[in-house]
Amino acid sequence: MELAIRGTEATSQAERYVRFHSKKARKIGQTAEATGYTLAVFTGAHFLFYSKNPEADRAFFRDVLSLRFIEMGEGWLIFAMPSSEAAIHPSQEEFSQKHSGHDLLGAVLYLMCDDLGLMISDLRAKEIQCTAIQSAPWGTSTTIPLPSGAHIGLYQPSHPTALNLRA
Repeated sequence: MELAIRGTEATSQAERYVRFHSKKARKIGQTAEATGYTLAVFTGAHFLFYSKNPEADRAFFRDVLSLRFIEMGEGWLIFAMPSSEAAIHPSQEEFSQKHSGHDLLGAVLYLMCDDLGLMISDLRAKEIQCTAIQSAPWGTSTTIPLPSGAHIGLYQPSHPTALNLRA
């Protein structure tokens, strides 16, 4: 497949990737094939949350958090998530999940908001009681209890975020 690189006229995701990320392919009219690069483009991130009560937690994400979703059948819902960023934190002990025969990096979810107090009030109106607010140099946070008994984080960052950067 040959992709013509035409500056701002690039329409496919692969063309945009080459235009912005490949120094050798910035020349107008040059093709992706001509650069010798294989186009590997991240198109998104898919989070796997493990729950002891997945049906109830799915309903919570759908009904309480009001996240949009697609139904895959047999009760499986895949939720659209807001823009995201990732940070790598040190760990003193093993924090992973076995998946497909491999230990995958453990993760903690924090939903981000611009006004933590307003978000907590909105959740309280839905009869969800968040934990006490914690303050730290990076922002203010709380946790949201899920029906399964697990919690997810919620925070208002006070640091610059990477939400508007291109991946």
